[in-house]
Amino acid sequence: MAGGIGSRFWPMSRTAHPKQFIDILGTGRTLLQSTFDRFAPICPKENILVVTNEAYKSLVLEQMPELKPENLLCEPARKNTAPCIAYAAYKIYSWNKKANMVVAPSDHLIAKEDTFVKAIKSCFRKSKTEDCLITLGIRPTRPDTGYGYIQFIESPVKEKDDRIKKVKTFTEKPDHEMAKFFLQSGDFLWNAGIFIWSAKSIVKAYQKQLPDMAAAFSSVKYNTSKEEDGIKMAYAACKNISVDYGILEKADNVYVRSSLIGWSDLGTYGSLYNHTGKDDKDNAIVGKNVMMYDSRNCIVNISKDKLVVVEGLQDYIVVESDNIILICKKQDEQRIRDFVNDVKLKKGEKFI
Repeated sequence: MAGGIGSRFWPMSRTAHPKQFIDILGTGRTLLQSTFDRFAPICPKENILVVTNEAYKSLVLEQMPELKPENLLCEPARKNTAPCIAYAAYKIYSWNKKANMVVAPSDHLIAKEDTFVKAIKSCFRKSKTEDCLITLGIRPTRPDTGYGYIQFIESPVKEKDDRIKKVKTFTEKPDHEMAKFFLQSGDFLWNAGIFIWSAKSIVKAYQKQLPDMAAAFSSVKYNTSKEEDGIKMAYAACKNISVDYGILEKADNVYVRSSLIGWSDLGTYGSLYNHTGKDDKDNAIVGKNVMMYDSRNCIVNISKDKLVVVEGLQDYIVVESDNIILICKKQDEQRIRDFVNDVKLKKGEKFI
């Protein structure tokens, strides 16, 4: 899934060039390219599909020349993850009724890729023989209010992989006190937004939980000249809803696998700070020409052709991108979306 805007990473992430197309970590590969690389040991490259907004078609093809053109699925509108996944699921189902699928965001960090591959393959062993929907869960390390939480119970059947549990409840972005309770209870995991199931199982789930959406996508003439027009009609007919809310929270065959994969959704500058190397004053710096004086615990991200001098800051975000500079306290990073809305209202779309 590569169609998001990534507004919490503004101004690095802009509407015309969102974070999945950026080398945020300074590795030489964008987040989208890194995600593609990560799946090479899991399935053949010709079986990897990318779903994105039609505005990003050329960006995807530019960054992924090995992607088959028919494997690039362009959404005519942003309507959350349920339509996005439905498009891919029904397309795959039209190719192979026995296919297994893994659904993953294109803008996440997974540090332990070998462990990730083992986790996915373990889930595949279950999904190919059972009618089930599986999500990867991450053991929480702090009472984070920005993540969804999954409460689990023991599976009613003996699992070959004892890390696979039955899902009891989903909770989306709890308040701080609730997040503390989840952390202390020990039977909650972060929802990584990575899903494993058979094409048959997820199509069945759409038919049961989102019948209107199922009808819209099942009527599309896939792999023909009529597919594009059919998808436009399907998106016009379906509602804006997440797969979590539309299907997973209502289904009774949902499982979660606890996975230690070094995961981060890289949703905020704070998460980027945690995954970037630090200098001797704990400043995380991306940029070749950054000079720091009497500054500590900052994250600074500057394009390589710019010189920036920072003096006397502690716990700040300093980001430069094209014609924009953002300077704000790390503790206030959740306000960045508010800044973006204000800029849009007062200064226009050109800065968004």
